Amino acid sequence: MPQYVLHGGGYHAEVTKMGAALRVLRHGDRDLVATWPSEGPVPHYSGTLLAPWPNRVAGGRYGFDGERFEVPVNELERGHALHGLVAFADWELVEPPTAEGDQGFVRLAHTIEPTPGYPFRLALQVRYAVSPEGLATTLTAENIGERRAPYGCGPHPWLIADDGPETGWELDLPAGRVLRVDDVLIPTTLEPVDGTPFDFRSPRPLAATVIDEAFTGLDAAPDGFARVRLSGERGAVQIVWDAAAMPWVQVCTGTGFGHRGIAVEPMTCPPDAFNTGTDLVVLEPGDKHEVTWTISAV
Repeated sequence: MPQYVLHGGGYHAEVTKMGAALRVLRHGDRDLVATWPSEGPVPHYSGTLLAPWPNRVAGGRYGFDGERFEVPVNELERGHALHGLVAFADWELVEPPTAEGDQGFVRLAHTIEPTPGYPFRLALQVRYAVSPEGLATTLTAENIGERRAPYGCGPHPWLIADDGPETGWELDLPAGRVLRVDDVLIPTTLEPVDGTPFDFRSPRPLAATVIDEAFTGLDAAPDGFARVRLSGERGAVQIVWDAAAMPWVQVCTGTGFGHRGIAVEPMTCPPDAFNTGTDLVVLEPGDKHEVTWTISAV
């Protein structure tokens, strides 16, 4: 599987052509994300990009502009369309790995061509850049078709605090509301986290808490950025993003997956936004949409 290596600011990153996925991110000798073999397969969407929707479209069916569409169901056990159309697509290298001083970057691109289920044409580009501040990922979408398009996006990193057990890691999650789901993980109600097991506004150990929910009501810092941090005895990792541009974050402890790490996925919209319309981005022809998130050692 072709991959591209970046160095800068004490960080080492490896990005694959398939899915433009983040396969490796290290700071010094510390892994900051779960990794996987260079030949694949990619476990549990680890490090992939999620577009033109993150999370799920219930039943693979949705309505937009008075029409009904059906996209392929790829979460067979629950019957949903999961994590968009590009997580396992081939991306084109448009700017090879480059080093400039204490920074390194690479850019890849992929075009979503119209299909019966998603009859819209979007040009995507992703830029990965390492520096002393961490790994910044910028995902840009441009509507290059002739009709307006529904859109949402996000990343799927599995973060690693240190080499200790996940149950001992402390989670700092500044989110005031949690989106509860039914038994097939489709949203039901948006509730305050107060008094629930999902209140991590004051950092505390994960212990045996099982999480696979979307959160919003992000308490951004004065700079407007949301920060989610995992801390262990020997290290910490955080992911930072503009809370106005990505007002949601999915957190998954992976309980029962047998997969290392905690998934922390900033999102532009919640699960099933193609049906609910909640925070759904609508790209008119010629419109561009851009978001950035940064993963760093703490």
